Amino acid sequence: MAQQTIRQAINQAFHQEMERDSTVILMGEDIIGGTGSPGEEEAWGGAMGIYKGLYRVYGDRLLDTPLSEAAFVGAAIGAATCGMRPVAELMFIDFLGVCFDQIFNQAAKFRYMFGGKAQTPVVIRTMYGAGLSAAAQHSQTLTSMFTHVPGIKVVCPSNPYDAKGLMIEAIRDNDPVIYCEHKKIYDTTGDVPEEMYSIPFGEADIRRDGDDVTIATYGMMVHRALEAADQLAADGIECEVVDLRTLSPLDTDTILESVENTGHLVVVDEAPPRCSVAADVAAQVARDGFRDLKAPVGMVTAPHTPVPFSPELEKHFVPSADKIAACVRDTLDD
Repeated sequence: MAQQTIRQAINQAFHQEMERDSTVILMGEDIIGGTGSPGEEEAWGGAMGIYKGLYRVYGDRLLDTPLSEAAFVGAAIGAATCGMRPVAELMFIDFLGVCFDQIFNQAAKFRYMFGGKAQTPVVIRTMYGAGLSAAAQHSQTLTSMFTHVPGIKVVCPSNPYDAKGLMIEAIRDNDPVIYCEHKKIYDTTGDVPEEMYSIPFGEADIRRDGDDVTIATYGMMVHRALEAADQLAADGIECEVVDLRTLSPLDTDTILESVENTGHLVVVDEAPPRCSVAADVAAQVARDGFRDLKAPVGMVTAPHTPVPFSPELEKHFVPSADKIAACVRDTLDD
């Protein structure tokens, strides 16, 4: 297996799926950029270079769009209802408000409203998260706004292997999928098979075994949780780190099985705490795994405030390994 970054793994998924299925098309702002011009090597290929090299192979199946999320997300959803498999890039998750009606009032409801006869196989890629000093309008973690809506599947990979397998699964899925990528981990490397493979939705991954406490999280926070687990192991505290991978469907069985083993749960989420994924997981475990809990569920989240622009304030805003480790210790002391 070759070592790849997350951006390379997603790019490879696009190459393989576009070669396999001629109905796969890509849409978004600057996904072609300067391809075909004298400065082709500097062509964007999207904001994070995910699409580099694809236009030379697949031509007009990549569509540069106007700066109108309402227009091209709506067009992608319409194309999906007519036999295509579009992948549309919502450059930042913060721009969700511009096209939310098309997603939650239309795409999410077509299968239900048409008695199961309608399919909307559209993938909406988007970036989320803080850490680049991109300020309050480009740094939010709005994943829970999608998980709240029935009819939408929500994916949040944390590593290159998952990024490729979950993207292939998303493209092949017949329902709308929101594919969320944390902007800080595009250069994370890992082993990725050359061949095509997919990862089923709704199956969490145990990234580290442990008997003392369960840490459940997703995306970049998986890396913070693993750092915290290393710190705690030095003190003899063994954490089981559960990578949720998909937020809808959510693999509650794996979380509950882990809590049954450890008796303690800490949930980590970069989003603000109110109505977040962390709050949802905590509530479900409190309801369905209450008898297994030896202490209240701990939560590590961002504060309930907009993301600050100041690098020092932003550093404090984002959950850190130290904060996670401190929460684990508090949970075990209860």
